Order: sequence, then C-alpha cells, then structure tokens
Amino acid sequence: MDGIISGVPVLAAGIFGVIVGVVATVAFRVSERQQHALAQAEPDELDAGLVRVLSVLRSAAVVLDGEDEVIRASPPAYALGVVRNDALVHAAITDLVALVRRDGVIREQELELPRGPVGQGTVLLQVRVAPLGLERVLVLAEDRTEARRVEAIRRDFVVNVSHELKTPVGALALLAETVADAADDPVAVRRFTERMQREAVRLSALVQEIIELSRLQGAGAMPKLTPVPIREVVEEAVDRARTTAHSKNIAITMGGDLDTEVYGDHNLLVTAVRNLVDNAVAYSGPASRVGVGVNERAGLVEIAVVDQGVGIAEDAQDRVFERFYRVDPARSRDTGGTGLGLSIVKHVAADHGGDVTMWSEPGRGSTFTLRIPSADRPDAGNRGAARDDAEQQDEQSPQGQHKATDDVAAKNEEVGA
Repeated sequence: MDGIISGVPVLAAGIFGVIVGVVATVAFRVSERQQHALAQAEPDELDAGLVRVLSVLRSAAVVLDGEDEVIRASPPAYALGVVRNDALVHAAITDLVALVRRDGVIREQELELPRGPVGQGTVLLQVRVAPLGLERVLVLAEDRTEARRVEAIRRDFVVNVSHELKTPVGALALLAETVADAADDPVAVRRFTERMQREAVRLSALVQEIIELSRLQGAGAMPKLTPVPIREVVEEAVDRARTTAHSKNIAITMGGDLDTEVYGDHNLLVTAVRNLVDNAVAYSGPASRVGVGVNERAGLVEIAVVDQGVGIAEDAQDRVFERFYRVDPARSRDTGGTGLGLSIVKHVAADHGGDVTMWSEPGRGSTFTLRIPSADRPDAGNRGAARDDAEQQDEQSPQGQHKATDDVAAKNEEVGA
C-alpha cells in the first residue's frame, strides 16, 4: 500500500510533463503557421495608407520586395533616374540596400550618381534606406544637386561678366565720344548711331545669355520635372527662329518621331533646341535648308538639327561647347553671336540626364544631336517595333544621322520661309 501511494506523485509528474509537451508543441505549430501566413501576406498589395504617403512625398520613394524587385516607385524616382524598367539603376544604392538587409540598421548616405544612361551630367542624392516589415525595404532619395552649385555659379558669374562685358561697353563709350566729336556731321552721326544700336543689341543678348547660363548652373535650374511632349518643344523652337530664317530665305523643316516625351522642363528644352536652330540658320547661306529630326531609340529621344552651312574645322570641334568660344570671331560679330549658345545647350542636356553631340565637315554643314532619356513611366507601353540591326548601325554613325535627318526634313511640311 505504501508503494502505491509513493508512486502517485511520480505518475502525476509524468502526466503533467506530457501535457506541457503537448501544449508547447501546439503553441509552436500555431506560431509557425501565423508567421508563415504573415510572410505569405506581405507580398500582396501595400497598405493603402502607406501608398498615400508615398504618393505625396517630394523625395523619390521606392519599395523593394525580398528579391530587390520594385513593388512601388513614386514619379520622382523615375524622373531622377533612380528606377528604370522597374528596377534600381545604381549599384551604390543596391549596396546600401544589401547592408540594411544584413543587419536591419537604417543607413543614410550622400551619393553623386550619373543623371542618365549617357552624358556627363550627375545628380547628387541624399539616400536613406530603411527596413519596412520582414523583407521589404524602403529607399528615399532627395535631390541635392542644385545646392552644391550655388557657390560655383557665383564665382563663374563674376568672371564671365568681367571678361565679356568690357568689349561692348568699351565700344559704346568710344562710339558715344565719336558721335559727340562729329556733332556737326549728320552722316557720321547717323553711321555711328547705327553702330551704337548694334552694340547695344549685342550687349543685351550677352547679358540675357549670361543670366540664362547662370540660372542653369545655379540652384533652381530645374524646379520641377514633368513629362514634356517633344512635338511642342520642336514646334515652339522652330517658330521662334522663323523670322531670322525668312530674312535669309532659309527653309526650316521638321519631322520624325515627334510624338515622344521626356522628363524635364519645357522652357529649358525649348531654349536648347532654339539655340541649335538659331546657330544652324546663322551659319547657313541664303536659300538653303535647315532640318530638325526626332528619333527615339534605346530609351533616348534624339533631336538632330542639320544645316547646309559652312561647317566646322576638325581642330575646332572639341571646343565648340566651351563658354564664349567662337569658331569665327569675325562672323560671330556679324551674326550677333555671344559664344554662349552651345554652352547653354550642353548644360540643359546634362541637367536632363543626356548629352549633345556633333558631326561637321567644312563645306558640307553640321549636325548637332541633343539626346535626352525618354519618359519611362509605369503606364508606358512599348513604342513602335524594333528596327533592323543594320539600319540602326547606319543611323548611329554621324554621317548616317546627318543623312537620315535631312531625308526626314525633306519629306515633311515646310515651316519656315
């Protein structure tokens, strides 16, 4: 009897241990199922509140899944070139994401990255990467490019003004003194007054272009990036050049893939294309033709301006985009050139993540091609069919671009005189 009584506690302890084990097993299975269900639920749509927050952020915002694929990206992420074809573009940002995934620590870094797939333009981004749930990662990028340029433009502005304004200002002072000395000679007064008017017009154009270049190099050059229809840009630029072209009996034609879009600023793009067309008209002979052709290829919108002018010697082609450089200073004085037009085009291209190239041959004319990344938006479908490889290679050569744009121009409606 004593043996039976003494064995009861042992039996009770054993039963209690079995019960604890069963409860622990059930709890583990329930917890595992809950975590598995949460992991499966996460790849679904983002929370509606989070989506609304991301849509109103001024910074570029990107949400990545566990495989670093883009679940959602805000419009600024596409405009700044952080995301293209639904994937992160820059390896430096991808490396930050990998570090955050490894230890879960929020990281922030200032990165200077290429603005587009071509060209020398860069963008300075303040990038912040943070975990968002179990596997997702949030990437925020703020554009700090303009802030860095402020001091540089202040220095350049003073140098440019002191170097270039002294010539027309000195000429005006000298002409005014000459007019005063020739007050009794109406013919001389009229002649010198006309020269003063030309110098005043040249001075006004120079000041305006220095201001434009300073704005491009300084803060606020591109306050807001929006989809810009290329047709509107080309038509406005050609319309502004029509009066000068008419005075020289020069026909301006345009054509190609005009129904394309880029991210950027409409006014700056018009200024760039207008400068190219103005140059083409200024350096073309009377009764000639200027063509403006648009082509979309490999994610780039190419705007080529072709002229039949005097052309540019090979030894001067490397310097044509420098500020205040003139291939022919005497001709520039005759045409009112300031030497800033192509520099402005170069800065506009860089600020839009693109570049500007040229082909020229003395006696055969020149082709200037402005290349800007096409607008890559989530709802944008494929545009057009793929071209034949041999045709692409031929068009990519400078001579091919010159001929192709000239052919397009010849087949389209004449918009100049």
